Amino acid sequence: MTAPLIDPFARAITYLRVSVTDRCDFRCVYCMSENMTFLPKKELLTLEELDHMCSTFVGMGVEKLRITGGEPLVRRGIMTFFHAMGRHLESGALKELTLTTNGSQLEKYAQDLFDAGVRRVNISLDTLDETKFAEVTRWGRLPQVLRGIDAAQKAGLRVKINAVALKAFNEPELGQITRWCAERDMDLTWIEVMPMGDLGNEDRLDQYWSLKDVRSAYEQEYTVTDLAERTGGPARYIRLEETGQKIGFITPLSHNFCESCNRVRLTCTGELYMCLGQEDMADLRAPLRSAPGDAAALQDAIRAAITKKPKGHDFDYSRQRVDGQMSRHMSHTGG
Repeated sequence: MTAPLIDPFARAITYLRVSVTDRCDFRCVYCMSENMTFLPKKELLTLEELDHMCSTFVGMGVEKLRITGGEPLVRRGIMTFFHAMGRHLESGALKELTLTTNGSQLEKYAQDLFDAGVRRVNISLDTLDETKFAEVTRWGRLPQVLRGIDAAQKAGLRVKINAVALKAFNEPELGQITRWCAERDMDLTWIEVMPMGDLGNEDRLDQYWSLKDVRSAYEQEYTVTDLAERTGGPARYIRLEETGQKIGFITPLSHNFCESCNRVRLTCTGELYMCLGQEDMADLRAPLRSAPGDAAALQDAIRAAITKKPKGHDFDYSRQRVDGQMSRHMSHTGG
C-alpha cells in the first residue's frame, strides 16, 4: 500500500488541496452567492477525521498539503489541525503545509500558523480600492485584510497575492497592484475567472479578462521574461526585469494547464474531486466512517478514485458562451 499514487496518464499525485469548511466571512461575487445555504455541521468531516484523511494521503505519497475553504481560518479549532499536520513536516513525509486565505483572520492567527510549520500563504486580494473591495467581497473590509498581511509578514510568512482578473473591475489597477506587491516583496499571481456556481453564464463572460491580455499589458510597460520555474501548482511565471518581480498566471481558459496536473481536491464532507473542472467525485467519507480502524479500506477507495482522474477539464469561453460550467460553487470544492 506504499506504492505512489499514479493516475491513468502517468502523473504522480503529490499535492492535496483540502477544504476544511464551506463557510466564509466574505461573499465574493465570483465564488458564492450572497445568501448561501451552508452544509449542516454533521456532514462535515471532524478535525480528527480530516487528520486521518490527510495523514492517509501523506502516507501514500502526497508531499504538499494546501488548506482551503471557504475561509479555512473561520473553522473553530482549526489551529489544532495545523499543529497536528506539523508532525508530518517534522518526519519529512510532508514537504510543505500551506493555505489559501482571504486574509481576514491572519492578524489573529499568523504567528500560530508559523509555529505550526506553515511558511507560505496565498492571500486572495483583487483590488486595493476600499470601495471596490467591499463591492467584490460583499462583506469584506480591506483594512482588516491589510492588517492581516502585515501580521503575516511580521510572523515570517512568505506572502503571495492571488488576484482574480476581472475585466473592467481591476483592469485599471494592474500597475498599482503590481507596484504595491513589488514594494512589499510579495509575489503576485493572476487567475482567470472560472465558470463555477450558479451566477449565470452572462456574468462570467462579462467578468472574463484573458491573461493573454494581462501579459500584453505588462509587455507595454516592462521587459518580460518567461520563467521555467514551477511551484507544484498550475501557475506559469514571468519576471519583470525592471523590478525583478515574479508574476504568476493561472490560465484554465486561455491556456489549459492540465498536462502536468499533480493534484486532487478533498472537500470538507470527504468528497474527492479528481479535477476542478469535472463533476466526477469519489465519496471517501463513507469508507472512513464505516470502518474507522480499517486503513486498507480508505487506501483502496483513494486508489480507485485516482484511476478515474481525467486528462483535463472542459472549461471554455469560446464562441461567447461558457462551456464546462460547474454547478457547484468554488467554495464547495476549495479555492
